[in-house]
Amino acid sequence: MEKKKYTSAPLPFMGQKRNWNGEIKTALQEFEDCDVFIDLFGGSGLLSRIVKDARPDASVIFNDFDNYKERLSHVGSTNALIRDIREIVKGVERAKRLDRGRRDAILKRIKEEEKSGFVDYITLSSSLLFSMTYVTCYEEMAKQTLYNKVRLLDYTTDGYLDGIGVVREDYKTLFGRWNFRKNVCFLIDPPYLSTEAGNYTGYWKLKDYLDVLHTLDGTKYFYFTSNKSNIVELCEWMNRTYQVGNPFEGAVMKKIETHMRLNSKYVDVMLYKR
Repeated sequence: MEKKKYTSAPLPFMGQKRNWNGEIKTALQEFEDCDVFIDLFGGSGLLSRIVKDARPDASVIFNDFDNYKERLSHVGSTNALIRDIREIVKGVERAKRLDRGRRDAILKRIKEEEKSGFVDYITLSSSLLFSMTYVTCYEEMAKQTLYNKVRLLDYTTDGYLDGIGVVREDYKTLFGRWNFRKNVCFLIDPPYLSTEAGNYTGYWKLKDYLDVLHTLDGTKYFYFTSNKSNIVELCEWMNRTYQVGNPFEGAVMKKIETHMRLNSKYVDVMLYKR
């Protein structure tokens, strides 16, 4: 049986880089001297998957600081829970708000699942909440208006992390072990400014974002940001005004316009340097 090719993460995850698949594979042709790729802010692991598929000869390490692997390991129970919810919403038009009776029945079923094992609230969110809205616990789910966006097919995750090394640690520690090797390329996709930052406590602030720039100093990298952060413009201004150097100098920049809900959009940015 032919191995499944993943062009997006198999379970929902905000900020995954599925739109960059082609650009990354093209850019990797310039990194033939690198045989180790370190995904410092692993997220859903999609960057690691894309690189491993394009460079099967290389070692790829996925820093799973969001514990995505745990969600993958419970996909069987997640599918079973969603199948039960699918029965509860039967007869309700897609994307319509659920009445109180169905809502209460779903919350009861989720509560039962929580008592018996793991509940993947992020995956449930994509089936029950308004687009791009995610919760991480029962208490948050119970406050929400629920909609019939229930997935019609089971999730499949087979082989998603095959061939990829998985670690879970602070990105600075991981970077410190590899940053002196010339055959290493870093995949750097930090959380966006003023957003929840996974296992990093609290919000991702400007100081945290600037600290990440140390990983660009003298390294080979792919770096991801957006026009909302203005980090590239800030580095250009700092170098122009204070001559402190610009970590993006000489990097190739690519842009993709990304559309979100309510007709909003932003520009996703990838910079790479070898």
